[in-house]
Amino acid sequence: MIRYSKASTLKTQAAAALALSLIGGAGASAATVSNATVAFLMPDQSSTRYEEHDHPGFVAQMQKLCPTCKVLYQNADGDASRQQQQFNSVVSQGAKAIVLDPVDSAAAASLVKQAQSRGIKVIAYDRPIPSTPADYYVSFNNEEIGRSIAKSLVDHLKATKVSPTDVGVLEINGSPTDAAAGLIKKGVHEGLAAGGYATLAEYDTPEWAPPKAQQWASGQISRFNKKIVGVVAANDGTAGGAIAAFKAAGVNPVPPVTGNDATIAGLQLIIAGDQYNTISKPSEIVAAAAADVVIGLLGGEAPKADTTLFGTPTRLFTPALVTTANLKSEIIDKKVNGKAIETPAVLCSGRYAEGCKKLGIAP
Repeated sequence: MIRYSKASTLKTQAAAALALSLIGGAGASAATVSNATVAFLMPDQSSTRYEEHDHPGFVAQMQKLCPTCKVLYQNADGDASRQQQQFNSVVSQGAKAIVLDPVDSAAAASLVKQAQSRGIKVIAYDRPIPSTPADYYVSFNNEEIGRSIAKSLVDHLKATKVSPTDVGVLEINGSPTDAAAGLIKKGVHEGLAAGGYATLAEYDTPEWAPPKAQQWASGQISRFNKKIVGVVAANDGTAGGAIAAFKAAGVNPVPPVTGNDATIAGLQLIIAGDQYNTISKPSEIVAAAAADVVIGLLGGEAPKADTTLFGTPTRLFTPALVTTANLKSEIIDKKVNGKAIETPAVLCSGRYAEGCKKLGIAP
């Protein structure tokens, strides 16, 4: 059985400090690493986080640690075959280390073997590669994310005195080819287990695609109707799909729906009262940690790890659960690299202005 170390929710400053201290002496290693080519391969564009946060965060930290290093960035847009081609391309361009967030965690095993046979370091990122150990794995704690969003929903249903008799929840999981989605799913099951609310049906969403989540949810609304008292959705995209399905079916109010990633769209749905929670995981933190690992490995150092997952030295960060109760403090007031995670100007435009005012957020 995989066991994660128990940790309280990290405040952003503490998380940033952990990222910067991920390797002892990263600064010293940076002096021995120069002109290296490094690849940063991301899986899809169904979530905006990779373009808006992960990639910029990785590049910024690499520039601090190794100004002469070259970063090659590619996004596979949900296509495992395209990611294979991108992987081959960065290998041919001389990449000495590859940070890989796999589209298909099982298929990525061959990529790890291919790279390691050439002496190329592979850092599994966000999503693990279970069948073949990479050189390192860095991520937020995905099992804890699933447990947290599910327990939050259960606690909310109990607090609002929703009887568990003859009702239940829907569970919308992530992609079946994504090992991180499997960890979130495991955590969701644990979070729901003690709640007393039945799981009416669950669905693994191919490519995490919101339209597929919406289509499935529509069918379940027709099937279960008023028996649905909540939805555990594994990210904000699938949450948005579920909410759209309820609205199209004329359900008002929409039952509480969970999320994950704290995307702009997800946060605005919370502000509007349509989504119950999300997970704030400023991915610049994990991206910076991945850059630290790259420099350490290329400098001949063994990065520190706090656990081992799937045979791979691993560092996991614990993110923050966000609801209307703490959206302002976690998203507006909290700073990462001196900047707010999101600003009122972005979140509170148009029809969201009134909701922001209710939460004490000045647009």
